[in-house]
Amino acid sequence: MSDGPANASSTADHEGGEIEHFDVVIIGTGSGNSILTPDYDSLKVAIVERDVFGGTCLNRGCIPTKMFVYAADVAQTIEHASTYGIDASIDKVRWPDIVDRVFGRIDPIPPSGLAYRQGAANTSVFEGTATFVGPKDLTIALKAGGTRRISGSNIVIAAGARPMIPDVEGLDEVEYHTSDTIMRLPSLPERLIIVGAGYIATEMAHVFGALGSKVTIINRSKRFLSREDEAVSHRFTEIYEERFECHMNARFERVSQAGPGGEITVRIHADGEHIDIVGDALLVSTGRIPNSDQLGVAEVGITVDDDGYVMTDAQMRTNIEGVWALGDVSNENQLKHVANAEAKIVAHNVVHPDDLRDVDLFPVPHAVFAGPHVASVGATEQALRHIGKHYITATHDYGGVAYGWAMEDTKHFCKIIADPQTRLILGAHIIGPQSSILIQQLIQGMRFGQTVDQIAREQLWIHPSLTEVVENALLKL
Repeated sequence: MSDGPANASSTADHEGGEIEHFDVVIIGTGSGNSILTPDYDSLKVAIVERDVFGGTCLNRGCIPTKMFVYAADVAQTIEHASTYGIDASIDKVRWPDIVDRVFGRIDPIPPSGLAYRQGAANTSVFEGTATFVGPKDLTIALKAGGTRRISGSNIVIAAGARPMIPDVEGLDEVEYHTSDTIMRLPSLPERLIIVGAGYIATEMAHVFGALGSKVTIINRSKRFLSREDEAVSHRFTEIYEERFECHMNARFERVSQAGPGGEITVRIHADGEHIDIVGDALLVSTGRIPNSDQLGVAEVGITVDDDGYVMTDAQMRTNIEGVWALGDVSNENQLKHVANAEAKIVAHNVVHPDDLRDVDLFPVPHAVFAGPHVASVGATEQALRHIGKHYITATHDYGGVAYGWAMEDTKHFCKIIADPQTRLILGAHIIGPQSSILIQQLIQGMRFGQTVDQIAREQLWIHPSLTEVVENALLKL
């Protein structure tokens, strides 16, 4: 431990109140909650949570969204069943039942997790908002009222991120939604307006569109998922422009509402003119920002970058000894699997100061569970061009293998980029069904330094499985 073990006594602060000292203080109960391994059983631990126990992924992010996406995928399969000689239709979408299926399973988990931590003899749980008043000192505004002062020999900042709200005229006067609330709508909106074109926006467009809403998307860029490889982004944009009403290169100017619960009008500027879009619900999905500013970390000397991310070294230490950070508050990837990997490093390093481990995330993959799914790892082709890196690339269509042919797939593909000298994979990008599964073998290849030749030729590929689309892309290289 950085400052030595703490005892159970409290010390007086400069205002005469009591400061309770802990060996470890954890701010945030997403991946931060997983830090407490058996190594911590003999330590005095505090956990601070201002919102809902379990964090974003469990309650408002990865898990509930994928449960909605699965329902949307089923609906889309039914919609296109005639392609395979099966005449089918959706009789009814029971939106309340869909919501209940998701949150009826998720909502009991946070109180259960909270009760478990509260029942631990060495752990104190504070439900409230933490603010740094010194590098190792916190004031907690408790939900139940009042405040507490605590300090820690080690403090772990795992406070996550929140939706970024743009400064748009009238937005604070209307009933709009973010990813925090959109999935709990009491009824399926007839007309949904979505502002944004990233992961959350495209996934929610798929969900609501497949289940029956008329979706209109406002995109400030000319492409969806513009950070993806250009080939994937272009194809995805073509598909979404076919599925939805899309306003590209559009500026979100103002919004108004016809009274409480009334229809919402969004004014945009696109193609040299002003356009008014009317809907029943509005989803604002323009990015997420780290919560460091709400903790007051910069004010006590903890370094953050220009975007507000808490800066850490390879051991997940901040510039203040004994203060650590992980997850969305410190990593712009904002991915749950990244936060979990960082939490494992922090969990070890806090209690083993003489045996510090480095975090090694290479390569960082991600997936977008939209319609279609997208998965990616490593460099994009445009990024390699930008730095002048020499590369080779190959693409293979789903429809070019037997299983893709059975699927009647004409839109999706696997693209792999490699170094022509080392023969190592530089990046891989897949758009289409099960892309998040198909890409895993390429992630493994990159991680363990396998060449494209080894991956393609030194193993058997099941025929006729969809994995052959990856095999054939590798063989082209």
